[in-house]
Amino acid sequence: MAVAPMDTIAPVQQSPHGTATGSRRSKINAHLLRLPFYLLALTMIAPFYWLLITVFKPPRELARTPPSFVPESPTFANFYDPEWSPAFINPGHLQGIFQRYQVDLGFWRFMLNSIFITTAITVGSLLICSLAAYVIAKHDIKGRRTIFLLIIASMMVPWQTTLIPNYVIMRNLGWLDSYAAYIVPALAKAFVLFFLVQFLQSIPNELIQAARVDGAGEWRIWWRIVLPLLRPALAAMSIFIVLAEWNNFLWPLIIVQSDEMANIPVALARLNSYFGGPDHQGAIMAGGLLASVPTIVFFLIFQKYFTKGIALSGIKG
Repeated sequence: MAVAPMDTIAPVQQSPHGTATGSRRSKINAHLLRLPFYLLALTMIAPFYWLLITVFKPPRELARTPPSFVPESPTFANFYDPEWSPAFINPGHLQGIFQRYQVDLGFWRFMLNSIFITTAITVGSLLICSLAAYVIAKHDIKGRRTIFLLIIASMMVPWQTTLIPNYVIMRNLGWLDSYAAYIVPALAKAFVLFFLVQFLQSIPNELIQAARVDGAGEWRIWWRIVLPLLRPALAAMSIFIVLAEWNNFLWPLIIVQSDEMANIPVALARLNSYFGGPDHQGAIMAGGLLASVPTIVFFLIFQKYFTKGIALSGIKG
């Protein structure tokens, strides 16, 4: 039996309808696989949406039952109400967030406190941890592995156990209700040091040795070579430090005695305790919205450095 040549065999034609159906089915399956992530994202977005709509509701609408999910009469009075006066009590006009604090600069004082404290802790801890990581990763010192293991072991100790010892130290030093009590205990961060040590393991030792042969000192090597190479890892760690310190509440609550030294979380907690009830929730939510804006902007700016730092970290022993 003769066999037809290969070039005479007609290729199998695939139905365009079948291709479209398969593509549509694959898209549906992909969306079904992502459904848990969509639900998780919804649980995170819903509280922020509620905060956002509460900020722009007038007092009467805040006290309504059941609540509305869209502001019917949007207002900026929860930030500042020019018609409010302490001499005339009007339930329809309450103090905005910028009118509630009797301190210099009002609410902006707490924003500046949080910005200064967070910036100082972030920069200081990254410099100190990068210097310590350079010594542990690139110097052959006696007991280096033991020191590193002790630092890792300290990560398993609950940080709440350090509250009382740190408070006693701050009190004996006379640092209570000061910026030093905020900053100094927060500079040593074991996880940041561990992360930077693992990142430095991927840097060739020959690069450091070449700098030493050229006559560079250890400080100059750290500043000119190590820090630039650590830039992605430092950017990644800065996000974790900024978010943790910006939202820090328990330690500032213990050491802060005056309103002038409060950070954002403590100021909002005191505001909630001073002014209860649904009528005042708009001003409290306005403070929460203002407090969340810097962290969102910071994350959006450093997001690419965050992902790059995670990808290049090379976690290895």
